[in-house]
Amino acid sequence: MTVTADAPSGTWEQHRVELTAYCYRMLGSSADAEDAVQDTMVRAWRSYEKFEGRSSVRSWLYKIATNVCLTMLDSRQRRATPMDFGPAASTDGPAPAQKPEIAWLEPIPDARVLPPASDPAELAVAKESVRLAFVAALQHLPARQRAVLILREVLQWKASEVAELLGTTVASVNSALQRARATLAEQELAQPGPKGDGAGELDADHQELLTRYAEAFERYDVGALVHLLHEDAILNMPPYDIWLQGVEEIQKWWIGPGAPCRGSKLQPLTANGMAAFAQWRPNPDGDGYYAWALQVLDIKDDRIVGYTAFLDVDTLFPMWDMPLRLDREGRPIPG
Repeated sequence: MTVTADAPSGTWEQHRVELTAYCYRMLGSSADAEDAVQDTMVRAWRSYEKFEGRSSVRSWLYKIATNVCLTMLDSRQRRATPMDFGPAASTDGPAPAQKPEIAWLEPIPDARVLPPASDPAELAVAKESVRLAFVAALQHLPARQRAVLILREVLQWKASEVAELLGTTVASVNSALQRARATLAEQELAQPGPKGDGAGELDADHQELLTRYAEAFERYDVGALVHLLHEDAILNMPPYDIWLQGVEEIQKWWIGPGAPCRGSKLQPLTANGMAAFAQWRPNPDGDGYYAWALQVLDIKDDRIVGYTAFLDVDTLFPMWDMPLRLDREGRPIPG
């Protein structure tokens, strides 16, 4: 790699978190976002001697990151959620099968996409812009519309700035933004179930709800768990393409196919500006626990409205520095 002596590499790192958030919104994948940012940094190193300072370094990095993301999206499936594949299923239906061939939407650790210190109002906006529902809706937009909407609506760039970044006209940017807004409005109308709260700081009532949830789940008190659900709550578990809606269906799932979760261990986390838990199931032989899911919860008022259990633990647990195995006492097993 050719590196110029005057390349201000140290200052580029201050943009890594916001670039990761941008690429994550574009790509819907934590791993792809990390790859895109790394590619952006490498390209910046290689081409810095051609940077003429006609824009800020930040704008220049965003232009590189946008081109990286657009290229990646040319050759990849859009990231999907189980709700994209039809109506809610029934627990009484056929046993679901995993669909690893589908490119599923992935969660991401807060630390990788949210500024460590920020104005509370700005942090709330940042959290809202990486919530699962919003990132999932973005995946329904064509790639350039997706970039325009993120730059204009989330990052508050001027239309002229976006036009310069994309090498197009202000009229084209405004047209793309209008079409993107219309598509998102349609997705919002089609989105099943109640909407969660804004992604501000969890208050004392929410913290109490999460404590009650974790305690009920670890002792696997299904009656107590369903009491915490909104009547129209949604449960989904990528890479299964089915999803369930309503207290009755979720209760039947937890009692039936979900019964092996009895005796699980949970550890609280945050993901996408939302409450989350790492889950380890007990080994069938009784010797310790193995990683099973990263649970992400959506909360409205005093109820859980969304429960997503991401099962690709080999990919996800390392992102949160979570071990894949625990011993009998619940302590991490190295390796």
